[in-house]
Amino acid sequence: MPFLDVPTMLLMTAAASLTMAASLGAVRPGRREGISLWALGLMMHTSTYVLYALRGLVSDWASIVLANTLLSGTFAMVLAAVHQFQGQALPWRRMAVPVAATALLFAFFIDDYRARIVTAGVVPPLQLGMVLWSLWRERPAASLRGATLLSVGLVMEVLLLGVRGMLAATRDIPVEGLMQGNAMQSITFMAAFVVVILSSLGFILMGKDRSDADNRYFAAHDALTGLVNRRSLIMALERDVARAVRLREPYAVMLVDIDHFKSVNDSHGHLAGDSVLRHVADLLRTRLRAQDLVGRYGGEEFMVLLPHTPLGGALELAETLRRAVERLPCVGGGKEIPVTVSIGVCGGPLQPADGWDRLVQGADEALYAAKLAGRNRVESTALAAPRPAPAPAVD
Repeated sequence: MPFLDVPTMLLMTAAASLTMAASLGAVRPGRREGISLWALGLMMHTSTYVLYALRGLVSDWASIVLANTLLSGTFAMVLAAVHQFQGQALPWRRMAVPVAATALLFAFFIDDYRARIVTAGVVPPLQLGMVLWSLWRERPAASLRGATLLSVGLVMEVLLLGVRGMLAATRDIPVEGLMQGNAMQSITFMAAFVVVILSSLGFILMGKDRSDADNRYFAAHDALTGLVNRRSLIMALERDVARAVRLREPYAVMLVDIDHFKSVNDSHGHLAGDSVLRHVADLLRTRLRAQDLVGRYGGEEFMVLLPHTPLGGALELAETLRRAVERLPCVGGGKEIPVTVSIGVCGGPLQPADGWDRLVQGADEALYAAKLAGRNRVESTALAAPRPAPAPAVD
């Protein structure tokens, strides 16, 4: 069978690597997710295959030692990119040791092509194995599709290099030289071309999946406090109220307002104000039941949804929250900032005519009463009891 032209395949792989590197370089993400490191690895991969293609035209030190050192550096950059994507520190030792070992081994075996194939069947697979371990030691839930595609490409490369090295060690394949066309050379370099595209697309897809997950998260959550936002609160309230009306269950809503918040910003600065918001959010979040929901309703106001909760139980919880905030000042910038909250509560059995806006309006009226009464207190509004049906007229 005719074999593929080796120099052509080498230049095709170099062109694929360069194209993917340029594409990644144009992404310019707003945060560090390993894109730049991956692109750097692809540039090193491009240089590797250009030097391979120049075998016989440049010195062996360049086309053998430097080229394979750059290939090992490519895999080190892949490992670094995965770590940075996961928000971990770069594993400098695991990156540097294989690169140094590759340089030394290929310099030692510069005149022994078979030994170089065996070396390439051991060191790069170990490097790619470290990448796979780093990628999957914590399940990449938000980027599962991309991680799977990337893994397929890396596993393909590991198997190919490992089998090629084993066959060279057992003298089961011809080893005339890099530029000699044969079945193994054709498979090896065609696979390298496919792996570049497959793995790079997998890494890009990982970033896209994470961005999509972040967009979904921030569409439903407040970026400053991590609580759900107003839109999510209203959606949950609509759903819960419909269920409470259907099942004739009590329901309560609580509005929590930070007292004199403007003076905190004016006296301590807006960063201190942000710290106070996060502080109160954390206190509310950690003192609620699993079925309760707290979110940022707007500005310095928080809303707490309390399903299956009568007005009396909601008042007890509100007083507990008020005392917790009063007792625990916010610590920011090396100083304590005293914080208090006013809370309005509305609750009771829901009637078919009641909507979620009735609960919010009642809680807002109670909150206003708490502020008028001096702040740092709890006030409540009960839902109106159902009126008895009028007695039938008697003739």
